[in-house]
Amino acid sequence: MVTQRLPAGVERMIRDATARGLEVHVVSRPPAGSLPEAARLLGIQRHEIIKSLVVKRKDGTFLFVLVQGDRVISWPKLRSLLGVNKLSLPQPDVALAATGYERGTITPLGSSTPWPVYADFGVEQGRVCIGAGGRGHSAFVESAQLLAALDATVADIGDAEPEPPAWP
Repeated sequence: MVTQRLPAGVERMIRDATARGLEVHVVSRPPAGSLPEAARLLGIQRHEIIKSLVVKRKDGTFLFVLVQGDRVISWPKLRSLLGVNKLSLPQPDVALAATGYERGTITPLGSSTPWPVYADFGVEQGRVCIGAGGRGHSAFVESAQLLAALDATVADIGDAEPEPPAWP
């Protein structure tokens, strides 16, 4: 019997989750070009996917922001919470250097540097899906346990995703 090896990033995520006493269930899925497509492939709703976003501070340090798949970061709320006037999403190569994960696979679990984690208040609800550290993989976890294991700060830092413009 041949066992297919998981990508190194997925194995790193699982090791960190295990060390934190966190149970994760990793699933393989076909590649997805968008969050709605990933939700469809996984048979879940967009809000059940938690986006793990890397945010860069003006001083060059980073933090993770967790928001539901149907929400976006509220930059004014996040800046106010952190007491800063400038935050940005880093370029993909900078995010990779800061976390050890490519965009689309990012998770705070197993990050090459354990940056602080901030979660939008809506993340606290039940079983969710997060990035697993490798393309074509997702991880399911209980969100309350995830937030506790990451010592996340939970606050109102998100807004509903804007509706796409209607076609003329």
